[in-house]
Amino acid sequence: MAGGGAGMILYAVPHSLYCAKTRILLRAKGLEWQECSPAQDPAGFAAASPFGNLPALRHRDFGLSDSEAIAEYLDEVFPVPPMLPQTPEARARARERGRFHDTRLEPAVRALFPRVAKPDDAAAGTAMAAVSNRLAQLAALLAHPLPFGLGDCGFAPTFLWIDSLAQDCGLLPCWPDAVLRWRGVLEAEPAVAQELAAYRPHAAAWMAEKRALRAAPG
Repeated sequence: MAGGGAGMILYAVPHSLYCAKTRILLRAKGLEWQECSPAQDPAGFAAASPFGNLPALRHRDFGLSDSEAIAEYLDEVFPVPPMLPQTPEARARARERGRFHDTRLEPAVRALFPRVAKPDDAAAGTAMAAVSNRLAQLAALLAHPLPFGLGDCGFAPTFLWIDSLAQDCGLLPCWPDAVLRWRGVLEAEPAVAQELAAYRPHAAAWMAEKRALRAAPG
């Protein structure tokens, strides 16, 4: 990758969707980074993320955690290409979309994760209904067109998890047409396509590991 980023370390774990979200931003910016797990550099990770949150970033002597904070920092320090629109209104819409992912859609999807190791049809049904509701709300947000940017980076990994979890529990969410069309455009973005290609095996490995627990004693 070209474009800078010397001295940048991303603390991440392979299956984390928020780490994937940050890598999409890094790829879109054309930045170089070194990646390591917290276990590989515990002191550096603790300095960058005192409360243990992933992802975390160390850029030279500066440490930061939280994917949204990291994204905004990178967009300011490396302003080309810009990942926020030009007008205040459009920037606000982009931030609204990103916050919706982090505080509405992703938590609804996360409720399905425990059901892989411990199936529960009723709980899975409730969780999938909540996912469908959030996808309908996302369709309303997409009525405000925006260029690909900071607010979009989390969605593709989350959509991948929705597909995997839906297949596992046998319950399909309701995908609004507007979301499906936008998903196709989003996944065609080079930074997104590159990250998904690298990320899919890690997500599949996590699913396989949790499925194996179903047959474990106790």
